[in-house]
Amino acid sequence: MDEEKLIVLLTPLLGARARAALDALVLPDAGGEAEPDSICGAELAFALAAALHQGLLDRAPTGAAYVADRIAAGGRVLLDHGALRTIRLPDGERTGAMPAGADAFARLLEPLGYRMAGVYPLDRLRMTGYAWCHAEHPHALPQYFVSELHVDRFGPDFQAAARRIFGTTADPLNSFAREALARLAAQGRLALEDAAELLPVLARAFDRHHDAPALADYEALKRESAEAAWIATEGNAFNHGTDRVADLDATVAAQRAAGRAMKDVIEISGSGRVRQTATRADRVERPFLDKNGRHVTMGVPGSFYEFISRDMDPETGAPDLRFDSGNAQGIFKMTTPD
Repeated sequence: MDEEKLIVLLTPLLGARARAALDALVLPDAGGEAEPDSICGAELAFALAAALHQGLLDRAPTGAAYVADRIAAGGRVLLDHGALRTIRLPDGERTGAMPAGADAFARLLEPLGYRMAGVYPLDRLRMTGYAWCHAEHPHALPQYFVSELHVDRFGPDFQAAARRIFGTTADPLNSFAREALARLAAQGRLALEDAAELLPVLARAFDRHHDAPALADYEALKRESAEAAWIATEGNAFNHGTDRVADLDATVAAQRAAGRAMKDVIEISGSGRVRQTATRADRVERPFLDKNGRHVTMGVPGSFYEFISRDMDPETGAPDLRFDSGNAQGIFKMTTPD
């Protein structure tokens, strides 16, 4: 990819940090058509991933420390995937002004060239995970793991609290973004100027867009679902980013030696080819409303950093890009409140 073109895309959002955000990542061998005044979906997709990864590092100091170590050692992060969580209210309800659940992000990912590559039941969590992989460049561009929490699988008190919290959600996409995404989907390209205006809107979609929750409603969700409680404070923020590493055991040992809080065990897929672990979520301060309607703050789990290794799939001769329901449900525990 043309690094200078990516810098043009990222600068309106990241300013002087655009170069550092790219220098942290392995640049994919994808896209890169020699059209200096326009970009393709793959180029915009990677710029978005770079912006979201940088935003994650801003919120997750443990992950930022890992990436700093990686760069200091002369390496870069091979961004395997990022994850986010969504809410699906009962009876087909929209999430406030946004489409229901994972549908809110399908409308962003599809114009960028992504297609749903797998559905993963997360029944212990009363959730479903959807893997989105780039159709043209599946091995070069990061995947997205978009999970959806099914509010209708909980009781009436939980459902009422969820409606009060998530019913206030605003739609982060403005009219320009919707029109630009439609053009990108139809034509496969955007003018560089338009893409630079679109990228900050896309990046901001990965955030919290509902009002500060009432503390009583937050506690009602937390009693039954740590994941719902996390969405109540963090919204659709990048839940984690993931470095694909060659030696997962050595990576874990190095993180523990550095004093970083890690998951106790490595999750191993049913095939044995996909192994994952993660740091524990960093704490963040978030606003709530107390019983008198006054704003209070409280420490809650924020985002974290993940590590994955992918062995070759004998059917394709390439790294196995699939996910695993058991692995995912184990990784989700990294944001369980104390």
